[in-house]
Amino acid sequence: MFFGRDDKKEAQKRGLTIPLLPLRDIIVFPHMVVPLFVGREKSIAALKDAMAHKGPDDKAVILLAAQKKAKTNDPSPDDIFHFGTIGHLIQLLPLPDGTMKVLVEGVRRAKVKKFHPNDAFFMVEVDEVEEQLEKSVELEALVRSVHSVFEAFVKLNKRIPPEMLMQVASIDDPARLADTIVAHLSLKLNDKQALLETESPAKRLEKLYELMQGEIEILQVEKKIRTRVKKQMEKTQKEYYLNEQMQAIQKELGERDEFKNEIQEIEEKLKNKRMSKEATLKVKKELKKLRMMSPMSAEATVVRNYIDWIISLPWYDETQDRLDVTEAERVLNEDHYGLKKPKERILEYLAVQQLVKKLKGPVLCFVGPPGVGKTSLARSIARATGRKFVRLSLGGVRDEAEIRGHRRTYIGAMPGKLIQSLKKAGSNNPVFLLDEIDKMSTDFRGDPSAALLEVLDPEQNHNFNDHYLDLDYDLSKVMFICTANTMHNIPGPLQDRMEVIRIAGYTEPEKLSIARRYLIPKEQEANGLSDLKIDITNDALKTIVHRYTRESGVRSLEREIGGVFRKIARDVLKNGKRDLIEVDRKQAMKFLGTPRFRYGVAEREDQVGIVTGLAWTELGGEILTTEATSMPGKGKLIITGKLGEVMQESAQAAMSYVRSRAERFGIDRKVFENYDIHVHLPEGAIPKDGPSAGVTMATALVSALTRVPVRKDVAMTGEITLRGRVLPIGGLKEKTLAAHRAGIKTVLIPKANKKDLKDIPLKIRKALRIVPVEFVDDVLREALVLEKPEEFGRKGAGDNLKPGLSVTESVSTPSQA
Repeated sequence: MFFGRDDKKEAQKRGLTIPLLPLRDIIVFPHMVVPLFVGREKSIAALKDAMAHKGPDDKAVILLAAQKKAKTNDPSPDDIFHFGTIGHLIQLLPLPDGTMKVLVEGVRRAKVKKFHPNDAFFMVEVDEVEEQLEKSVELEALVRSVHSVFEAFVKLNKRIPPEMLMQVASIDDPARLADTIVAHLSLKLNDKQALLETESPAKRLEKLYELMQGEIEILQVEKKIRTRVKKQMEKTQKEYYLNEQMQAIQKELGERDEFKNEIQEIEEKLKNKRMSKEATLKVKKELKKLRMMSPMSAEATVVRNYIDWIISLPWYDETQDRLDVTEAERVLNEDHYGLKKPKERILEYLAVQQLVKKLKGPVLCFVGPPGVGKTSLARSIARATGRKFVRLSLGGVRDEAEIRGHRRTYIGAMPGKLIQSLKKAGSNNPVFLLDEIDKMSTDFRGDPSAALLEVLDPEQNHNFNDHYLDLDYDLSKVMFICTANTMHNIPGPLQDRMEVIRIAGYTEPEKLSIARRYLIPKEQEANGLSDLKIDITNDALKTIVHRYTRESGVRSLEREIGGVFRKIARDVLKNGKRDLIEVDRKQAMKFLGTPRFRYGVAEREDQVGIVTGLAWTELGGEILTTEATSMPGKGKLIITGKLGEVMQESAQAAMSYVRSRAERFGIDRKVFENYDIHVHLPEGAIPKDGPSAGVTMATALVSALTRVPVRKDVAMTGEITLRGRVLPIGGLKEKTLAAHRAGIKTVLIPKANKKDLKDIPLKIRKALRIVPVEFVDDVLREALVLEKPEEFGRKGAGDNLKPGLSVTESVSTPSQA
């Protein structure tokens, strides 16, 4: 509560009752403006009360008194100094965390007379202390002395801004001068409290003078210490400089020096290393620069690394080719079963090498599904030719610098992967495998496939220039072999530089032979069963191939055989070893669990609108069932199964062809106006594209509209035109292998693909009836169940039709459930 007063004398008589704000580690003097952060509940309550009971001059008054101990959280009256400063609250700002920021101005000194009982905060009755204004010559001299000492103090203490000196110099009032200066001195709390309690300005100035003199002495000692440390540092630097000079003198005198020895070693290597003329001149030039550099500089390290790379490369170091064609053929046949075409090409290369002195290294590209032995075949080629083998995986590479290297200007620059691999090989004529060349991609860092154009061109790669080396390197003796799953991801110019050898996949007899010769011994040894006699029957192997794998290669087959041997290993540890462990079909199925695939997925009976097509994927050949049905509607063609644009256009072309030949097929034209026709390719989650399903869709449409069933054991492939011609397709070998795996008996292929039949294994050709067709009518005569196939497609053929079940009817028929 605030009581006003008429004048100072009256206030001293009656006293002043105001809230008290206890302070920690700070004392507020008159004429001093200080920001305070208040967090205690009692203190916040005191501030609020002071703001609520402002005086007649509209100013909130509060007593600012320091605590004797700053750590006391809940002080009692005895814990607070009874001499403080009456202050005005200039600004009060609540903060989000519940505390308050307050700006206070010290006004005058005051003594606490009495603490009034109050639980919320300290309410005290105070007496103001009047300043005794005395004017004398002694006081004037004291003021000047204090000014002088403060000036010396500011010059030594860098923490006080020089502007403060100008402000203090303009104060003549002794009391105000003392209170202003003491606020800028780093004194102990008790010393500041003593100055606050000194009522006489003259005595206050005397104490202040003494305290400042003590502070000046401390600062002078600190300055001396700093000067001494600085001199010591200068001495250390001088010694370092002299040591450097001594080392320079030792170098001139020819005394032992590690850096000099290192340069001598490089010179010795250079004398003994056979390199190109350009590389030799480059190393000599860099050595000359290196001699003039400080060994500790960063540039010297870069130059040393560069020289090391050049000298360590196999410029003319090469292995002797093993040119015995017979021995090479034995090695290739020992490592791989089948793969006739790739082996023939390697043997041709070796035969030519025997006849000519130098042959530019061929660039072969093995293209085929995963697991057919592309990478291992490259390794076998290296073994057969007696060359070193280097493999570089290009899967996911999207930075051109991976091939060509970085410029030396970049920190941490290195040569490209090609040069690094040649250094690792230690010869300039290795078998260099560029694995997964179709998995490279392009982004803002460049196109790595474009960088390979020079590498894989026998006419250009004799002077391949790596960005880091900046020298021409001869790659013409390297035998590059690339592998890929598909060709469409490889740019055309890069394909043009390679000799593509397609590896279609293995037939069932080949898989069984590979399993017997390679996979079973390998897995038996890998699972710690080499000392046991284990016999896996042919029936068991066939079951694994048919029911547990569906692939062109043998990678899954290897995993499943490994699974069988793991089960055997566990059984041996549990029940002990036996003389002979035989794994038959039943035992294999027990080891491997529920079969994953149904062997022979051809349709079980002839059905309307269901046609077996053949497709090619990155994993090899697959059969692709096509379904067609009609329903009352408005003549729309519905195409489903997640088909690409090309396949959708094939369906449109097939529909147009069927409509144009409707009369000859015995189809009423009103069907196209009153019925919707739906073509669907099952496994709708898998994207499908390509033109080779044209004949399949046309056959399904004709079957659905004429109600004539399609033969269950017939599969087909071919692109269709509006005139009904059947155009050639790709991947014929893979597709026929898939038809054979599915139990198909007859395969219809475009007549133009007849030349590709020689690539299909003889056993498969004998097992299948392969019919080349030129027109869709030929396809329909072979595929549909007709009484007189030779008359189909002529006028009046409607009488020749044999009704059957539609797709929708066949699903609901009890015999098909």
